[in-house]
Amino acid sequence: MVARSRGEHAKAVDCYRAVLAVWPEDFFLHSELGLSLLSLGEAEDATEHFRHACQLEPDSAAAWFHLGEALWRQAQGDEAVLALQRALAFEPEHIEARLSLARAHAGLGRVEAAVAEFREVVRRDPVNADGWYGLSLNAVLDTADAACLQKIFARNDLPVRAHYLLGFALAKALEDQGDHARAFEIYRQANASQRAGMPVKWDAAEEHRLVDAIRNAFADAAPRSQDVAVGKEAILITGMPRSGSTLVEQILASHPDVEGANEIRDMSRLVNAESRRRGSVFPLWVPDTTTRDWQRLGQEYLARTARWRAARPRFTDKNLMGWHFVGAALAMLPATRVIIVRRDPVETCLACYRHCFTEEAAFACDLDDLADYCAGFLRLTRFWLEKYPANVFDLRYEALLADPERVIRQLLDFCGLSFDPACLEPHKTPRAVLTPSAAQVRQPLRSNTARSDHYGSKLDPLRQRLQDVGMIPG
Repeated sequence: MVARSRGEHAKAVDCYRAVLAVWPEDFFLHSELGLSLLSLGEAEDATEHFRHACQLEPDSAAAWFHLGEALWRQAQGDEAVLALQRALAFEPEHIEARLSLARAHAGLGRVEAAVAEFREVVRRDPVNADGWYGLSLNAVLDTADAACLQKIFARNDLPVRAHYLLGFALAKALEDQGDHARAFEIYRQANASQRAGMPVKWDAAEEHRLVDAIRNAFADAAPRSQDVAVGKEAILITGMPRSGSTLVEQILASHPDVEGANEIRDMSRLVNAESRRRGSVFPLWVPDTTTRDWQRLGQEYLARTARWRAARPRFTDKNLMGWHFVGAALAMLPATRVIIVRRDPVETCLACYRHCFTEEAAFACDLDDLADYCAGFLRLTRFWLEKYPANVFDLRYEALLADPERVIRQLLDFCGLSFDPACLEPHKTPRAVLTPSAAQVRQPLRSNTARSDHYGSKLDPLRQRLQDVGMIPG
């Protein structure tokens, strides 16, 4: 328990397993081991221990809640909903379970049910920041919502996280009322509050050095796996946050041969594990690799992702940080296909600024940082497109919306997939979507989703910065 409290989850797992060998039917041990495994990203193993805990104490709301959380992380949406509903049947006041149930409904496209649960959260706990923020992502907020949020946001006794989450919700409410000038100011305050609370700030110079290092590491003909057919099962999707990657995945997941795996982290975890094994950071160890190294890594990646091919032969691996690893992915999986999604830079940066991300996307809290990050993304992805033209597809979000059938046919052809009409109506595809874009991909394709015109001159500094870094013309 001490190890877990310190964040030493691997050590905690070893300890709990040792004690379980003595007390194999202990409810507490199964629950705690499940939580430690979940912290390590081992949701499948965690699920088995949570199931056992539910069997040992079937009336435990906490056990059913943890099981629901673990199932949702594996995109097992319907079963997750049942587990969370079971938790609430035993403990209706379990706010975290109700929040998780609302998110699960949203991810499954059950927007009305999601909104009802988020409304119930804020009814029971009027200052619940997660409830208000979730509601803002899934519903049009009215004047009463805006007034309530303004009153709460003005309080001085809120925790930092609650303050900026409520700020994002309030700004969305003001947008829904057409008051974009005030909304922009609240977005500025919320982002500044979140950025101030981050222990480590995003560093543009460090990101620039990383992009340079990756380009240099893959500039020459690096060794690749000898099996040129390996990796055809995987379709990698990457792009800037809020650029349309979830929509692209939903389109592909509408094909009968493709499983949509959501934002999995197997590629980055594999690269990080190799860095630890070599005692060197990526990409500095790339020049020292051999064909056998990449073949080993490719086989390990396919083993890690095997569960996504249980029902369908192909799967999508969508990770917004994946654009750093395109060279590594193609070295270990020569037959894989990579889709890079690009959206208008101003719209992309604005969309990021309007959304509350985790610290992994710390650049999203500042418009200047967003412009710099955007420049690095474009510089490296252009490099991948030039170096691997047969493996990398450049998908423009605006072109997809303007002429969906033409672009979707090109996309399917690039992936080696036959045309299927279901891909033209991705909003009808039933699956769990684990990203904040779940509500948007449940709507029919629209020809225009631009918002920057609403903010006019307030975005002029962003436009100037994007011009300075070469992202848009002067």
